[in-house]
Amino acid sequence: MNKEGAKQNTKKMNRRKFIKISAVVAAAAGAAAVMLNTGKLFNISNSLKNPAQMIPQDAKKVFSKCGTCSRTYLTLLNNEFGYPQITEELASDPLAGGLMNTQNQCGMLWGSALAVGAESYRRFDNHNQAMAMAITGTQHVLTSYKKITNSLNCKDVIGVDISNNFEVGKFILKSLPGGFTNMICMSLTEKWLPQAIQSAKEGLSAKQNDIPELPVSCASEAIKKMGAGDEEMVMVSGLAGGIGLSGMACGALGAAIWMNTLEWCRNNPGQSGYNNPKSKEILQAFNDITESEMLCSKICGQSFNSIEEHAAYVKNGGCQKLINAIAQV
Repeated sequence: MNKEGAKQNTKKMNRRKFIKISAVVAAAAGAAAVMLNTGKLFNISNSLKNPAQMIPQDAKKVFSKCGTCSRTYLTLLNNEFGYPQITEELASDPLAGGLMNTQNQCGMLWGSALAVGAESYRRFDNHNQAMAMAITGTQHVLTSYKKITNSLNCKDVIGVDISNNFEVGKFILKSLPGGFTNMICMSLTEKWLPQAIQSAKEGLSAKQNDIPELPVSCASEAIKKMGAGDEEMVMVSGLAGGIGLSGMACGALGAAIWMNTLEWCRNNPGQSGYNNPKSKEILQAFNDITESEMLCSKICGQSFNSIEEHAAYVKNGGCQKLINAIAQV
């Protein structure tokens, strides 16, 4: 065979190889799109028929049953504290993917903050103290997470834009050789769990002098307008100021989505909160008010250096228009 013929054969082989690889990636991307839309990107079995059979410290096993990072960490920490909350856990599904797949703070942080808030409600009789301690506990959790990942954001941690199905497809293909249980989020779930538990407990046990008058949390104020009780208000209080006053994606938005989904889950027992149609409506109402700006520090035009500072901002009407909009969807 002459050189020209060899070149043509090589081109044909490369073309066939490219088409084959492209087809595999496209198939993976298509599958990823379906999984993302149903909340099952990291899910083997989304059933909670036998929650008592879960081993709290077996993080990967819990993740495979829960299916989302947000519900996994709410479940893991709730089990650690000894108070499972199945419906509340199901309602946290939309917080995965950095809050409705917007890739802001990792869903593990949203779920952890809710668990810390739930435990704070049980530990402290004083409502103000419980909310303040939930914020403090959440701050400890954020610090612990960032030490391991160097970022709080989902997109930075997994290195993939999950709004792009092709990128997700490549991510899945890249992960296949290591197996499902070694995917980035699964491995991080297992790796961070001991520190997450320790930091949550330390934060809730910290000495707290900064306990201002109500309201101390924009997140709590948002769901109060939605008819939430004291327990739910304390549960979400750590989401204040972009979770633990971090200034990142709006905590009031996350709280409103969770509260609305909680009511939906109560009316649809056993179903994942991903199926709640109102979640997207709340996100749209939020985007209409903020012109799609997600970050608390930019929406408020400032960062909060203390619980007292944030409380004063909320008490003086800060974000009132925004809170009203997302609470009324």
